[in-house]
Amino acid sequence: MFEISVDEMFSAGHALRGYKGKCENPHGHNYKVRVILEGPDLNSIGLLFDFVHLKQIMRAIIEGLDHKFLNDQPPFDKINPSAENLAKYFYEETSRGMKAISAPSALVASVGKTASAGASGLTGKSGPTGISASPGISDNSTDSNKTPRIASVTVWETDFSFAVFRP
Repeated sequence: MFEISVDEMFSAGHALRGYKGKCENPHGHNYKVRVILEGPDLNSIGLLFDFVHLKQIMRAIIEGLDHKFLNDQPPFDKINPSAENLAKYFYEETSRGMKAISAPSALVASVGKTASAGASGLTGKSGPTGISASPGISDNSTDSNKTPRIASVTVWETDFSFAVFRP
């Protein structure tokens, strides 16, 4: 089994609605997002998935979240901006971005946050993540019969506490 991963960071604020304790108050985090793709086979040029394209997808998602108050950003204006919901959001948006560039939509997203700002929202020009296909992308993605699969999503609330989402 092969795996690749890309880490990105961003800062944002949030407040947990319905929570009784410190986290019901507005506060922030520095989030770390890790997306891991896995699959049994490589494509014809020896790649599971191109790191460059995965980074582009992640950065497009983060652009809509960085230095924002999550509770004001869809979908977190309706659902709590918890680590669990953030991980699922990154999973869904990264999947959309991968499909938008004609790539397999299988991934593992790990979102970690540490003290001082959070994440939310997503904007784009060409699709949900703002990623559009460009020449050569499909040449560097996996062949259709070698599609990576989704394994899990992990979100760290602190350096020592985390939640796992398995689709």
